Amino acid sequence: MSLHVASVAGAPMGRVDSVRAVAGRGLEGDRYFLRTGTYSRKDGADREITLIESEALDALSRDYGLTIDASETRRNVATRDVALNHLVGRTFRVGEATVRGLRLCEPCGHMERLCGKPVRPGLFHRGGLRAEILTDGVIRIGDPIEILEPTP
Repeated sequence: MSLHVASVAGAPMGRVDSVRAVAGRGLEGDRYFLRTGTYSRKDGADREITLIESEALDALSRDYGLTIDASETRRNVATRDVALNHLVGRTFRVGEATVRGLRLCEPCGHMERLCGKPVRPGLFHRGGLRAEILTDGVIRIGDPIEILEPTP
């Protein structure tokens, strides 16, 4: 797992060892928590925390010959061994924080421009998950993701 935040729109995502998730706001120090993100004017909880599977980045490299760091995806949390697409509509815990998966986080032109590589085809339906923070808590590198709801 790796954790990433950026304080302003377009700034490189920096790695952090831990971050505090705040319900209704996002991750402390991140551009959407601070309302300085590119899409901050849009209402909705789906920018509070974003996640991506490290396996998707492995597949991007293997299948498309494109290597990017997890921070270049503009996602806050890079996971391993978690099927994020299956968490849409589900409640789960990341570290001490409880979150609910809202929708897929498809790759966009903005992310593609910032990373400088044509990654959209390789990350289509594998670009991650947008989630809403339900309860505050600290997230640390290495924290497990625990599904709290049984499979529907």
